[in-house]
Amino acid sequence: MFSDLCNRRTFLKTSLLGALVLCSGMPAFAKVPIEEQLPEGKLSLYNTHNSERLTITYRNAAGDYDIGAINALNWILRCHYTQQVADMDVRVIEYLNLVDKRLGGNNEIHIISGYRSPVYNSLLRQEGRHVAKHSLHLKGKAIDIAIPGIGLDRVRHTALNLRYGGVGYYPKTGFVHVDSGNFRAW
Repeated sequence: MFSDLCNRRTFLKTSLLGALVLCSGMPAFAKVPIEEQLPEGKLSLYNTHNSERLTITYRNAAGDYDIGAINALNWILRCHYTQQVADMDVRVIEYLNLVDKRLGGNNEIHIISGYRSPVYNSLLRQEGRHVAKHSLHLKGKAIDIAIPGIGLDRVRHTALNLRYGGVGYYPKTGFVHVDSGNFRAW
């Protein structure tokens, strides 16, 4: 019952924050409500396509996002095929951070795919790669990851237990998909 109450309370707080953001014109990533008690906003990423690394604190203890850090995250999560950069949804960044922290934190997360440009997504579809025509990668709302030293099944299980967004499991190709869409799994 306490869990249900917390989920309702969190939903109401998030809805209220969203309404305030929409009405105020304030960027959606401006501040996280302190009462949400999110873990430290720090990630360590490695892009497997271009060998770039980034360790960054993107949100401080007061819940304020660092715009420069968010831009750096957008850069490392860009489409490796076209080099196109998109504004990643901060909710998928937070989801990634929650997964990392539940797995002990300070893991170097390998990025298989972050933002995917329409050109690259179409190319993958033409190659028969079974990517969605309207993939959340196209909207900056999805990230495909692997974490060396941690089994994919454990990463998947951790992401599923958070019930935060979508979770896809691709053991044959070596990654777990997380997104900021509705909770679902495949």
